[in-house]
Amino acid sequence: MIGEKILVDTNVFINLAEGKEGIELHLQGREIFVSVITEIELLGFYQISESEKQYFNFLLGDCSILGLTDVIKEQAIKLKQFHRIKLPDAIIAATAQFLKVELITFDKGFATIPNLDLILLEF
Repeated sequence: MIGEKILVDTNVFINLAEGKEGIELHLQGREIFVSVITEIELLGFYQISESEKQYFNFLLGDCSILGLTDVIKEQAIKLKQFHRIKLPDAIIAATAQFLKVELITFDKGFATIPNLDLILLEF
């Protein structure tokens, strides 16, 4: 069932910027949240162009950006302790769990995390 709120992973925005089709259908009509990690990953690209920066800032302008709270930090620590997961992914997953929303991503690694509502897109 499609919910009204969703957390979007970094790779969704990257694929959207690259012109991958069908992504918009998963985002339309939803309240979009992103982790501050996604904001950092998008805008912190090595040698990001000014047009890319403007595009990502435009996309992020329609999102609610959630920072690292104590609750998210503690959940990310637990995820790191029990799963082979990179720190940024642990924070993003913990953010989705904290918000109790679906995470939309192209990253199959998230599928191994229990209690994570996931929309796994394919390339």
